[in-house]
Amino acid sequence: MELGLVGLGKMGGNMRQRIRNAGHTVVGFDHNQEISDAKDLADMVGKLTATDQPKVVWVMVPVQAIDPVVTELAELLSPGDIVIDGGNSRWTDDTRRAAQLAEKDIKFVDCGVSGGVWGLENGYALMCGGEKDTVATVMPIFEALKPEGEFGFVHAGKVGAGHFSKMVHNGIEYGIMQAYAEGYELLEAADVVDNVPEAFRSWREGTVIRSWLLDLLVNALEDDTHLEKIRGYADDSGEGRWTVEAAIDHAVPVPAIAAALFARFASRQDDSPAMKAIAAMRNQFGGHAVKDADAADPSYATPPIKH
Repeated sequence: MELGLVGLGKMGGNMRQRIRNAGHTVVGFDHNQEISDAKDLADMVGKLTATDQPKVVWVMVPVQAIDPVVTELAELLSPGDIVIDGGNSRWTDDTRRAAQLAEKDIKFVDCGVSGGVWGLENGYALMCGGEKDTVATVMPIFEALKPEGEFGFVHAGKVGAGHFSKMVHNGIEYGIMQAYAEGYELLEAADVVDNVPEAFRSWREGTVIRSWLLDLLVNALEDDTHLEKIRGYADDSGEGRWTVEAAIDHAVPVPAIAAALFARFASRQDDSPAMKAIAAMRNQFGGHAVKDADAADPSYATPPIKH
């Protein structure tokens, strides 16, 4: 199958390689021409020459850039072509973008993607929303990206369902990370456990709290036993906020997720040991930047939402 891929950053670049490894053709575009296969969007679309399928373009860009890209693609693509938004978009924007493309008879699929910088090796968990026939058309690409085996893909429902599922997934992630981080801080604070990293490492098998996030925290502790190199500062991507807002809209109590979100806000005021653990885990799974503990104090004003 042939695919245009817009955005070749930490995830997009690895996704391009994984799809190619599965035998598909990918024409990638990125503003960094050193890694791009096309000079601009028009050039990318022009290089999609297969006659036995609609043109399919996967958009993998920060949320601020999605609308301009979709607007330009609406003028470059033809009726029956398909746009997949794989970024961390707010689910409420999916219906609007689908309607915009539908005016040109272009199909739209929203797809939440999880896997971070490890996705090339392990595969990506995919949560998509859209019409059944449209999803079926692009299944070869989803099959190339998902992990091997039974799990890792869901057609969650209509347009918006994919990003809504990914939003809730990220909210759950906030809560799990916060629990590990608070446990780490307590173990460090009490003068009882001689080797905190070994305690965490022992939980990787046989316990009910074993998980990939636990594995990643152990990796971080192996590199920096007391997380002394990392400032206790953790950003939020926006999806934790959206999860709490959706919970309010639907009168669903989410106290653990809300507390985890507010803890990240608090990290911008104090150099928290728990937030060191959160920052370390975010860096391990997503390559998210950490603040150097030796650097000058950062401004703790709320940062702009990324993705």
